[in-house]
Amino acid sequence: MKIAIAQLNPTIGDLAHNAQQVLDAAHQADRLGAQVLVTTELVLCGYPPRDLLLRPGFIQAMAQTLDRLAQDLPPHLAVLVGYAAANPKARYSGEKPLFNSTALLQGGTVQQVFHKQLLPTYDVFDEDRYFAPGHGPSSFILPCGDWGIRVGVTICEDLWNDEEFWGGRSYPRNPIADLAREGVDLVINLSASPYTVNKVQLRAAMLTHSAARFRCPILYVNQVGANDDLIFDGASMAFNRQGDLVARLPAFQAGLAVVEYDPILRDLAPGPLASLPDDENEALWSALVLGVRDYTHKCGFTRAVIGLSGGVDSALVAAIAAAALGPDHVLGVLMPSPYSSDHSLSDALALAQTLGIDHQTLAIGPLMADYDQVLASLFAGTSSGVAEENIQSRIRGNLLMAISNKFGHLLLSTGNKSEMAVGYCTLYGDMNGGLAVIADLPKTRVYALCRWLNQQVGHAGNGAIAPAALGELADRARNLPEGLIPQHILDKPPSAELKPGQVDQDSLPPYEVLDDILDRLVQRHESVAEMVAAGHDAAVVDKVLRLVARAEFKRRQAPPVLKVTDRAFGMGWRMPIANRWTSEVKAAAQPIASEPLLQT
Repeated sequence: MKIAIAQLNPTIGDLAHNAQQVLDAAHQADRLGAQVLVTTELVLCGYPPRDLLLRPGFIQAMAQTLDRLAQDLPPHLAVLVGYAAANPKARYSGEKPLFNSTALLQGGTVQQVFHKQLLPTYDVFDEDRYFAPGHGPSSFILPCGDWGIRVGVTICEDLWNDEEFWGGRSYPRNPIADLAREGVDLVINLSASPYTVNKVQLRAAMLTHSAARFRCPILYVNQVGANDDLIFDGASMAFNRQGDLVARLPAFQAGLAVVEYDPILRDLAPGPLASLPDDENEALWSALVLGVRDYTHKCGFTRAVIGLSGGVDSALVAAIAAAALGPDHVLGVLMPSPYSSDHSLSDALALAQTLGIDHQTLAIGPLMADYDQVLASLFAGTSSGVAEENIQSRIRGNLLMAISNKFGHLLLSTGNKSEMAVGYCTLYGDMNGGLAVIADLPKTRVYALCRWLNQQVGHAGNGAIAPAALGELADRARNLPEGLIPQHILDKPPSAELKPGQVDQDSLPPYEVLDDILDRLVQRHESVAEMVAAGHDAAVVDKVLRLVARAEFKRRQAPPVLKVTDRAFGMGWRMPIANRWTSEVKAAAQPIASEPLLQT
């Protein structure tokens, strides 16, 4: 028996387009001789639909689209389609009004419906807000020669509760164990599992364990593409009864593959095995390029604009944008002030020329003078400081927004995670934008990714790079002896250049120290005592924790952040703004009104 798996890239809310993707995949599967097609979680509406699910008209339209799709599909092909189904008992039972469901379509009708049983409410997930949990094993019989294959259907989180693998359960039940007790021959899982660093390897280990533990093959189909801040990597996989990987689709691109189930051996046969990025930086690069491309196109933009400072952050964002959209669709804007160094201007120009993107120079010195004149009487008798420095950033932000408004370009902000964490950024200035491309990358990772990128350019010069890694930049890379990111940008000390001789380390610990503290705080939730025991200075740790707490109001006003780690500043980060807790060491003794909470 041939089973087709389609990792598709749905757009949230675009029911007709998403249904057409399923239909196209069905015709392709039919041509390849498949008897079954498996799509992804909530593929009909796109994942995550969030509060669109609260609109009755949306749910009704989805049901109508599902019925039309069933009629349009090849009648003999069995197709599993993810969608949101109405809960008919909700009005009387007090349950949530919807199920996160999978429909089995065949012969022009909906044959069966299966409901997701485990509803995640951690990190970016909030499914209990919308859905009621399904109950009981979900399976169907698939005719196959003289046999009938019992297929168990699960949806994403249903796979993620194996107490042997995790060392405990997050939910009372394990749907895979329930299906195993029912005696299913094959488990199919429709997923929309977002990408984070090393997530593919974690999924593979979990699926290997479950397949081997229950002696049951597992076919896992994952969404691909980006919706808002979430990036989905695809990398759909199949595992045999021994837990061996027997098939895999590529990461970060849509696709379809056929795997075969042998009813005599009751197992999946070896199938196509796409390679994955063999380097963490390559996976990050691919994820961010996909994130920018899909966010731009799904929001209706065709071009992006970026402020080029001559620094490493804007350089990386410009390179990502050029790879995602094509160099001809990116505009870099240089906005030097009287404090900008000559090398900042020359580095930014060199970057624009290397990437092949359009660029414009708008000097902001005259505008700074105008601000000084307008504010002179109000600021009289005060010392020049942060307020005056931040005016430069806000002038630049205004100019970039003017370009965005005038020409319909998407403004990409260039701040990194280290800056976002401690508030080393300016509201209505460098934080302006429609998408924060690298705001989930610590500064040290920004440098590492740039160096990796330049290494790939070196390989390209020898004809050894895969074009998919760089998009349209691949051909340019073959003619660049130094790299896509000019070396001087990587070598010079990072600086906002808002006053003479300024460098980041005037205000912050060295980034190697800062990023390790932030990782321990944000990712690992370590205490001050644990950070100090790890070798960090207590005063530095206390300063960083205070900065993180005081910058929360800025993060609330930031553009959406492309999520690539387990703990990004966005939907999964829910901290109060009016907050006096900085650490368990000093919180009890801290005066209530010791200092202002907010830093602008």
